[in-house]
Amino acid sequence: MSNPQPIGVFDSGIGGLTVVKALRDRLPNETIVYLGDTARVPYGPKSPETVQRYALELAHMLTQKNAKALVVACNTVSSVALPLLMRKFSVPVIGVIEPGARAALQATRNQHIGVIGTRATIRSGAYEKTLRATVNSVRVSSRACPLFVPLIEEGLLDDEVTDRVIIRYLQPLLADGIDTLVLGCTHYPLLLDRLTRLAPWPVDWIDPAPAIARRVAALLGTPGRRRDDAGAEMIFTSQRPHTLSQALMPFFGGRVPA
Repeated sequence: MSNPQPIGVFDSGIGGLTVVKALRDRLPNETIVYLGDTARVPYGPKSPETVQRYALELAHMLTQKNAKALVVACNTVSSVALPLLMRKFSVPVIGVIEPGARAALQATRNQHIGVIGTRATIRSGAYEKTLRATVNSVRVSSRACPLFVPLIEEGLLDDEVTDRVIIRYLQPLLADGIDTLVLGCTHYPLLLDRLTRLAPWPVDWIDPAPAIARRVAALLGTPGRRRDDAGAEMIFTSQRPHTLSQALMPFFGGRVPA
């Protein structure tokens, strides 16, 4: 028997739509309900207690829509609130840290991995702990990039200011000798073209979204969890994202969710 309940996905803003895209590519028959907390973005500068409170509110809203699984498409929430969400809700809860870390370990050649994320994600040390729990000898260099999310939410993807910020944030990590860089925020893949072009030499960029989608697909592959008919997307935001620019349209298939 098929299960018509949707997959619930949430993030602090529009960045989690990168995970929605990966889920849609992997599971085209599933209905996805996305909730972006654009009224309170960014989460990175906020306290762990505040982020946990927001996460509980968003997860509750999605379970009210009968979500059969919750995808926490936010590294900040995953780093400080995932155990709490797993305790509070009876449906499966999937975060972004572990899938991203595993993908990075598979990609690195010199065992030196970089991680960029919000202040909260970097401060938590979640990626370092997860990476070293698997390969104790791996070297990890991390850097908070607090300006990336506001720039992306403002739609400034193709802008000289954004390029300057990218160079300032990434130069020390690249100079340190990393060969793999985890995009430790679901907003950051929207900058991937700029990141790749501005890097002085090739780097393996790890977008955790495909790995998350594979994880969800494996979970829904159990009997009764995958749908057989065409799926749909329902996208909700806590505040209409007026500042989204045309630059986002190609990533989201020619349309910007309203």
